[in-house]
Order: sequence, then C-alpha cells, then structure tokens
Amino acid sequence: MRKSTMRVFAPVLAGLVVTLLPTTAALGEAAGLPDLSVSIGGNELASGNSVASSLKILLLLTLLSFAPAMILCMTCFTRIAVVLGMTRTAIGTASLPPNTVITGLSLFLTVAIMGPVFQKSYDAGIKPYMEGQMDQGQALVKASAPLKEFLVKHAREKDLALFLQITKAEFPKDPNDVPFFVAVPGFILSELNTAFQIGFLIALPFLVLDMVVSSVLTSMSMITLPPVVISLPLKLMLFVIVDGWHLIISSLVKTYQV
Repeated sequence: MRKSTMRVFAPVLAGLVVTLLPTTAALGEAAGLPDLSVSIGGNELASGNSVASSLKILLLLTLLSFAPAMILCMTCFTRIAVVLGMTRTAIGTASLPPNTVITGLSLFLTVAIMGPVFQKSYDAGIKPYMEGQMDQGQALVKASAPLKEFLVKHAREKDLALFLQITKAEFPKDPNDVPFFVAVPGFILSELNTAFQIGFLIALPFLVLDMVVSSVLTSMSMITLPPVVISLPLKLMLFVIVDGWHLIISSLVKTYQV
C-alpha cells in the first residue's frame, strides 16, 4: 500500500521539483554554490568550499518562496484560472463560486494535465539521479527538457520571437534550444491570449441573453426593473441545462491534448 502510494505521488512531487530546476540552475551557475547539505549540531562556519548551515537554509527558503510563482507561470494554471474566473463573471455571480474553489479546482486540473510532463521529467532525470545513475548536471538537463518542450509547444511563435528580441538572444534553429528565460514569458503571454479568446466565446451567449431580456423589459415599459433580476435565473438555468462546467473543463483539457 505504501509503495503504490509513493508511485502515484512521485511524479507530482517531481513536477514541483522540475518547476524549480531553472531557478536552481541559474543560481547555482551564477554563484558557484556547492551542494546543499545541512547538518544539525555541526560547525556553522564556512570552511573551504562548504557553506554555513544558516546560509544553506536561507538559500533553500529563497528557492521555496519562488515555488508558487514557478508553478503558476510554468504550468497550465494561468489559462484554467482565467477561464473559470471569466465564466463566473459572464454568468453574473460576482462571488460564486468563491475564489478558493476556483483556485483549488485549477490546481487539481493543473496536476491532472501536467501529470504526463511530470512523469517524463521524473523518469528521465530525477529517478536516475536518485538511483545514482547520473550526476546532478545531467539530471538537471534531462529533467527540465520535458517541461521546456511543453512550454515551447504551447507558446506562439510571435510571443517567443518578441522575448527573443527583448532579451537580444539569438534565434535558435531548433525550438528545443529556446532558453527558459524566453520560453516562460512567451508561454505566459500565449496562455493569457488563449484564455481571453475562450472567455469571449463563453461570455457571448450570456451577453445575447442579457440584451434580449433588457429589450423585452424595455418594450413592456418595465424600466424600473433591473434586467439582472430576470436574466440571472435564466442564465443559471441555461448553464445547468447544458452542463456548463463539464463542457468548459473538458474543453480546457482538450486544448492541451491537441
């Protein structure tokens, strides 16, 4: 039972580690820091190539503070959260479902969609490194490759070209050679553009319904009656009849399977 549980959650934990790999690699290459190993009760002073335990803990906490930003910017969380939020706005329920529900659902959908990517990273780099089959540098390259492939695949070429121009980097011949500091912002920009396109398509029928209700009330000289009082129950009924949440979630998942 315990081994099966570890096999299920290992790719998910690997995905959290993989999202931090680019930041960890950049800090390691820039500062030339040695391996992190904290010993309790040992000498706190740095000697030779060792680093004081307090500095190691500080660096580890700094990396962990970047974990939420990395998960939000290097996974499909952004598109899902924006689309669900725009759906709530289009229906007209200002705070229902609550932000916590939308965030939680977005996180679980992100884990489900990114599961194959996390699994590839775990099998390619993290698992061999834990078994001692490759060193840290090789594991870093192998584990981060599937994540960068996912980012480049779902980013538009014009967005990648924009950030290549901004960073004044050379245009790579192979898409897999796009650096992380270009792939990540290009991916985020593409995700926002796609999310707003999906949100517009979702909001359009509700807008038409609002216009119809408003026209009917005006023709009946019921100007003092707010149209939202009539349109909100109709929009909720329409959304429930077509099983709106199921359609939206299934459509979002399919956008990453194309």
